[in-house]
Amino acid sequence: MENTPRGSKPHIGLFGNTNSGKSSIFNAIIGQDLSITSPINGSTSDPVKKSMELLPFGPVLFIDTAGFSDTTNLGDKRIDKTIEIISTIDLALYIMDSSDLKFQNFHIFISKIKEFNTNYILIFNKIDKISDIQLNYLKDKYPNAIFISSEDKHNIIALQEEIIIKLEDNYQDPSILCDIIPSGGNIILVVPIDSETPKGRIILPQVQVIRDALDNNINSYIVRDTQLESALSNLNNIDLVITDSQIFKRVAEIVPSKIKLTSFSILFARQKGDISAFIKGVKTIKTLKTGDNILMLESCTHNISHEDIGRYKIPSALNKFIGGTLNFDYKIGYDFPKDDIDKYKLVIHCGGCMINRKTLINRINICKKQNIPITNYGITLAFLSGILDRAVI
Repeated sequence: MENTPRGSKPHIGLFGNTNSGKSSIFNAIIGQDLSITSPINGSTSDPVKKSMELLPFGPVLFIDTAGFSDTTNLGDKRIDKTIEIISTIDLALYIMDSSDLKFQNFHIFISKIKEFNTNYILIFNKIDKISDIQLNYLKDKYPNAIFISSEDKHNIIALQEEIIIKLEDNYQDPSILCDIIPSGGNIILVVPIDSETPKGRIILPQVQVIRDALDNNINSYIVRDTQLESALSNLNNIDLVITDSQIFKRVAEIVPSKIKLTSFSILFARQKGDISAFIKGVKTIKTLKTGDNILMLESCTHNISHEDIGRYKIPSALNKFIGGTLNFDYKIGYDFPKDDIDKYKLVIHCGGCMINRKTLINRINICKKQNIPITNYGITLAFLSGILDRAVI
């Protein structure tokens, strides 16, 4: 469970006013005291994240956020961070203190939930602190809400069961391969080994494609780029060759045109994003000129070398293509400048293997609303290599 990538787990966020019991519920659900619980405002500062196996559904990621009514010195920044989290989650839990009802921030929460088309569960906590008359009134007024005390284990089990129902009804994690490769089909994965390749292992997108192939009864053959010609001559009935985007052009020259070819990044664009938006966005490259601002979005933190695809290879290829120098800004992880996106001529996203589908879709939608073109690494390199039509499957 812990080895399942965070980007492949449903994200469940806990929200509410300070002292509503968010952290107590978070700790009760996961069975550990990870979030600090205290009557003092601002006990939860940065979001606290914890993966767990929510049986029988599977691995999920819970995120405990700062309270909406945080009045400490850093309160405004914490609330801004909390609102940002809403754009990344698949299910929200809004916790209300039954003994101290405050709906102003709940209405702010609802407006954000609607903006990002996210499902939520309204939870009235601390029901042990109110009378039966008050409890029955709340149950009549909010028939779809959950009523609990975080100290009651039976209440927590009931809440977990409701979370599972919501996830099973609404969460989808599409397969990477099964809609393009038949069961029993054959694929070749071209995995270059260079200074960017972690010693003793292969990178996450490659691992996820291999696992998806295993899950869907697809035969996968993993080779280095230097072994590709030999593999093609020794294997029959290859349905698809998948390569690292940075060697697209070289691989395209080796793979016969009758065999489908794509990249790991493009596969993730299909699975997690909106590939039609990415294809439309990449055509903006033709209109770029010296001095234009480009935003590069990377979903993970890593050391940078001269072979880094986002920091060196794509910028170098783009500058060469336009015959000038572009300005590149970089944002990492869940950091996304949605309020400052209009200064960019193009947004280029990585494959997104470390973030969840909801985050990527919301980023695409924000760009669409502001008419900012967005594409991704693989599609950019396919375009610059002149093989975009062939590489998009």
